[in-house]
Amino acid sequence: MKHKLLSAALLALCSTTATFAQADYQADSIFIRKIFNTALSEGHSYEYLRDLTQKVGARLSGSAGAAKAVEYTRDVMVKENFDNVFLQNVMVPHWVRGAKEKAYILSGKQKIVIPIAALGGSVATPKGGTKAKVIEVQNFQELRALGADKVKGKIVFFNRPMDPTRLNTFEAYGGAVEQRGYGPSEAAKLGAIGAIVRSMTTRLDDFPHTGSLRYASGAGMIPAAAISTNGAELLSKLIKENVDTEIYFEQFSETLPDVPSHNVIGELKGSENPAKYIVVGGHLDSWDFAQGAHDDGSGCVQSIEAVRLLKVLGYKPKNTLRAVMFMNEENGLKGGIAYADSAKNKNEKHIAAIESDRGGFIPLGFGVVGTPAQKAKIVSWTKLFTPYGLYELGPGGGGADIGPLAPQGTVLMELIPDSQRYFDYHHAANDTFDKVSKRELELGGASMAAMLYLIDKYGVE
Repeated sequence: MKHKLLSAALLALCSTTATFAQADYQADSIFIRKIFNTALSEGHSYEYLRDLTQKVGARLSGSAGAAKAVEYTRDVMVKENFDNVFLQNVMVPHWVRGAKEKAYILSGKQKIVIPIAALGGSVATPKGGTKAKVIEVQNFQELRALGADKVKGKIVFFNRPMDPTRLNTFEAYGGAVEQRGYGPSEAAKLGAIGAIVRSMTTRLDDFPHTGSLRYASGAGMIPAAAISTNGAELLSKLIKENVDTEIYFEQFSETLPDVPSHNVIGELKGSENPAKYIVVGGHLDSWDFAQGAHDDGSGCVQSIEAVRLLKVLGYKPKNTLRAVMFMNEENGLKGGIAYADSAKNKNEKHIAAIESDRGGFIPLGFGVVGTPAQKAKIVSWTKLFTPYGLYELGPGGGGADIGPLAPQGTVLMELIPDSQRYFDYHHAANDTFDKVSKRELELGGASMAAMLYLIDKYGVE
């Protein structure tokens, strides 16, 4: 009899738990539908992005555009009546491109102008430019095998393309980008006087894609530039036809002393745990010759929109929700580091951080970095996301700006959109407002708002 009573009690308890779980699911499903409906019918992020890209424009760290972007995003969050909006001081690098680069190929009697862009952080060429025979390599092993005798006094051309067979284009990027980051120093170690790097895109076009290089300590600082993929194909062809092919290029870039800038932070205060934080963010800086629409204007406006959507729907968060515009992701990560340092110094507990820095394309899910239990909890919400095409919960990782929060035990997440077109525009002059779909952008902001809501309501433990 005693065992029967215990079994009945357990059955009743399980039934009650199931009923509550079903009730929670229904309530969450209804609220998430409201988030998406509001974003798609009354969203603000597309107009934010229009202003950020067309009225502010390029905003490389240390530039007047970056300062203007700080003021613009602060004003937006003030206008949207966030509970608290403030600037966080950060010192950032100040690299300037200078006048437009010049470059041409000399092969036999041919002189062919080619589009290039100085790599971020590169030194200038000597006055009057650099001209030398060009040597093509696919990787560092091939370069080292040539030895100093064959490389000294030459321009090294790194021409390994992104692997087009990789369905995830970020994997293709990761498999090629060390040429840009470390290639110039590898070439300098062998006596090269310049480096030309194939642009990081699978698309064949005439837009050079810039990005940061990292000079190695003890290696010479030689001028380095990205060449468009069409230019790279042509140069490779001419080298095969004529081993004495030369390149001339001239660039005017320089690194100035660090300057003060800011992260921009807007909050909705928590009603139960105001000293605990959940962050959504993107990086406010962009390369100097681009509007930075996908990289990362989209992530910034989606982050503001995610918090705004919860506010306009009357949601009262338990924890403090923050939208953070990080400064200087492109060439230093100083904003992300400063934010994490401040959090540590103030003993701020960050439950989770979500970054959007993969473009404003159709969202597919979220990458998650956390313990197995934390991942399992987030994956348990899959059914709430699948009606909106968000099937990928778990695979992937967090973004660069939120990475410095990892030692605090923060769960790191990244919005994962479709990646197929991202590198068509990444770090190039064609990364403009017209390349962004309003509907896809708004869906991304709504997805982040839904994830914010669930983490705030249920936690990640």
